[in-house]
Amino acid sequence: MTYAAERLHEEVAYVAYHFHWPRGEILDLEHHERRRWVQEISRINTRANEGR
Repeated sequence: MTYAAERLHEEVAYVAYHFHWPRGEILDLEHHERRRWVQEISRINTRANEGR
């Protein structure tokens, strides 16, 4: 099974936008680690939007 290129681009853009990490550094992350960062950023954004 291959990971969809579109989804990979979305994840890289999301992490790069929020954490300002370079693209190559994000691409070097293992898939599960990159997904973990995406989830954590999402939680941070949710809390911020709820005023916490």
